[in-house]
Amino acid sequence: MSLLVVGLSHRSAPVSALERAALDAEAKTKLLQDTVAAEPAAEAAVLATCNRIELYADVDKFHAGVAELSTLLARHSGVGLEELTPYLYVHYEDRAVHHLYSVACGLDSMVVGEGQILAQIKDALAQAQELHTAGRLLNDLFQQALRVGKRAHSETGIDRAGQSLVTFGLEQLAGASDVTSWLEGRRALVIGAGSMSSLAAATLARGGVAEIVVANRTFERAERLAENLAEIAVNGGSPVRARAVTMDAVPDELSRADIAVSCTGATGLVLTAGKVAAAVEGRVRPAGAAAGDAFGPSHAETSARGTRDAGGCPAGPDPVGPPGPAGLPQGAPAVDFPATGEAAVAGMDAATLEQHGAWVDRGDAERLEAARTGQEVRPEPDPELVTALAATVAAVGRIPERRRPEAVETIRPEPVLSVLDLAMPRDVDSAVHRLAGVRLVDIESLADASADAPMAADVDQVRRIVADEVAAFGAAQRAATITPTVVALRSMAAEVVASEIARLEGRLPGLDAKQRQEITQTVRRVVDKLLHAPTVRVKQLAAEPGGAGYADALRTLFDLDPETVASVSRADKAAGRIADDALQNTLIDANAKNRGRA
Repeated sequence: MSLLVVGLSHRSAPVSALERAALDAEAKTKLLQDTVAAEPAAEAAVLATCNRIELYADVDKFHAGVAELSTLLARHSGVGLEELTPYLYVHYEDRAVHHLYSVACGLDSMVVGEGQILAQIKDALAQAQELHTAGRLLNDLFQQALRVGKRAHSETGIDRAGQSLVTFGLEQLAGASDVTSWLEGRRALVIGAGSMSSLAAATLARGGVAEIVVANRTFERAERLAENLAEIAVNGGSPVRARAVTMDAVPDELSRADIAVSCTGATGLVLTAGKVAAAVEGRVRPAGAAAGDAFGPSHAETSARGTRDAGGCPAGPDPVGPPGPAGLPQGAPAVDFPATGEAAVAGMDAATLEQHGAWVDRGDAERLEAARTGQEVRPEPDPELVTALAATVAAVGRIPERRRPEAVETIRPEPVLSVLDLAMPRDVDSAVHRLAGVRLVDIESLADASADAPMAADVDQVRRIVADEVAAFGAAQRAATITPTVVALRSMAAEVVASEIARLEGRLPGLDAKQRQEITQTVRRVVDKLLHAPTVRVKQLAAEPGGAGYADALRTLFDLDPETVASVSRADKAAGRIADDALQNTLIDANAKNRGRA
């Protein structure tokens, strides 16, 4: 098997590139014909949808195949090769099978689990069959992909996987409230325009939000999603207001939003604690305060500059955290370092902070003396925390004085901004959990809320199905590679039997027809029994990884003519799949002819 796929999709290319590279019916036909006419490719199929353009081929050379398929895609799409190349991905052999199976199951779709892709795969196979560009490999591959996709949809809840994740996240944000009632009239910001973000936006629109703003690094994709959202009418009423913005506009839009959903696939944080704190600045109202009440500085302000007690020690405005172990009364609330301060000391109670301050100021002498005299020995200092405190000391100007924090019960105000982070790795800084006026639900908290969430189980189950089916397909293909050698061996044996029977008839001319038939059948049974076990076993061994060498061993041991084996392979490819027995008569003639040349 030498399966190669070269393509681009919504995961590798912006919408503008996909739109420019789109293939019409005539272009797809010409692309298929030119691919099989190219030297490296023997079979070809094109899977072209609004979100992907992929060219599958059976090639005899990897590098030459990649170069040729890339050139053909560029030529028929009308996009220059240099411009198209950065967006192309390549999968080979088992990875190519895994990719198509994942696509068929909806794992690679913009909306996870969508079933429309199965019809598109079926159409791609039908076109390749109609144009006679699909041989044994691609026929088997695409037919198996359709079967695997149907199996995934029938045996799992992949259809509901993406929907479940979004809905479950919104339920966590809404708390005890009904999700639809909670969403009604709110303003939402959706960051990202991929499959999960698109599904979240559609769910928000159907839930009754007043406005949705879509932000994405590629503005065209955000605009396209916003246009689609604008067509969604809620309960038969007016469509939701939707618009697209660039990522630069996220801070301003976040300051006006009631709900923010992020799922971008970025490698770094999209929303830091500082950005979120700034977005709720002036919007946070102390718990119990009426709408018109005057209140002090916002959480963003106190987080940015930090509050100080009489001793000048930094004390965060949102004290949450575990009871302090160093002399702090059990159950007494801890005092957090400000959320926008050094991440390493966030959540450290005041007593521990002062303890590390003393270590930084006086070194280990005091601790060692305490150990020598039998006094209480405090735990070993954390080097990272000490370093963080040193940086804090440099900013404050002195070591914080020792004090015992007063036990003040703090009630968090009602959130003015609800954030749903569906990205992995995370888009939103986990420090946002500590910001007053903000409610954050991310993948980690969703997992904690429901360890057996159906969306996680469904996706994992589909991935296991794909892995099993890829292994089975690979084994079948490896076993098929030895079939021409086995067929050639059996044809050679049949030729030997025919030759020996003819010689016997010459030496025993008095045999009647019944005797000749019995002798012939006996000799054939003997040969078949001798060949049965080794040919069955060699097929089993060839199906295992690294089993390709068994075909070479079989050819060497029985001195099989390479041209005979090659003729079987050519006949097999031309016919799609030909049973061993159907080739016997043809191969007897081929063997005799080849041996005659020798």
